[in-house]
Amino acid sequence: MVSRRRLLAGGSLLGLLPAAVAQPLELRMAFGEHIPPFCFPDTDSGIEVEVFREALGHKGYRLHAVYLPLGRIPAAFRNHEVDATMTDLGEDLARQGGHYGNTAVLYDNVLFTLAERGLSLKRPQDLEGLSVIAFQGAVRRYPDWLGPVREAGRYTEINDQTAQVRTLMRRRYDVVLADRSIFRYFSLQLKRAGEPLLPVTEHAFTTPNPLDYRPVFRSPKVRDDFNDGLQWLKASGRYRAIYARYLTE
Repeated sequence: MVSRRRLLAGGSLLGLLPAAVAQPLELRMAFGEHIPPFCFPDTDSGIEVEVFREALGHKGYRLHAVYLPLGRIPAAFRNHEVDATMTDLGEDLARQGGHYGNTAVLYDNVLFTLAERGLSLKRPQDLEGLSVIAFQGAVRRYPDWLGPVREAGRYTEINDQTAQVRTLMRRRYDVVLADRSIFRYFSLQLKRAGEPLLPVTEHAFTTPNPLDYRPVFRSPKVRDDFNDGLQWLKASGRYRAIYARYLTE
């Protein structure tokens, strides 16, 4: 007898399941292994994980999150290790039998500076003479903005995004490049730990493309069910509530 998981992974076989199923269908989905506040492997939680879990749960699926290094996610889908992924990391997974869903979570990277500096960052040249700290790989994503800063020896990349916020607050760097939600989350963590926070200014320097963050599903039916569940999640207010739980004092 074919297991329920094999049916789900097979995609086209999903329609053979009876309409009324006693137990939720398990869906193995790949997520980044540590992206606070979006993914927390230790607690199997986070904004992104919970959005997918509730959207899929609304349509009768039970999410099993598989946490992987970001670079491993496309390969896990190609090798049929998972039934879905949070994103394609720039690889066209439609060629591997993937079906793209609606964007669930958008990463919105901006430049942060201390408000007391009165800086205005509207073009790459505005970073001249300033020191910048960013997440790893940022210079490859934004070479026009960050390449000259790196060449001038004023650029640092670091995985620890708590340190990004802390070093800005201590005036060790002039600019932080980070996702809005990630910066907000780590700022709250420092505040709860008793560290003083200074007012910041956000400088939008790029427009996030929702197509860069679309999830991929092996089954078109699961994709459609997810899209319906996501629509319900937003209409019901649960989507905003999930964000608020991680980003509100």
